[in-house]
Amino acid sequence: MKKLFAIALIAVSFAACNSGETSTEGAEATADSLNAQVEAVADSAQATIDSAAATVDSAAAAAVDSLKK
Repeated sequence: MKKLFAIALIAVSFAACNSGETSTEGAEATADSLNAQVEAVADSAQATIDSAAATVDSAAAAAVDSLKK
């Protein structure tokens, strides 16, 4: 039984020490890609908001002009 525990302890220590290699290159590329996508969505949202604001302004101006007549 003692041999079994010793072998199990050695196996667990090898499994625990095997952290493998980590690479940050893929993470940096993913972060850059996500940043570009976020900027594209933000630009698109800003264009939509500007368009909606211009539509509201022109509708309000038209309503004011029609009330003056």
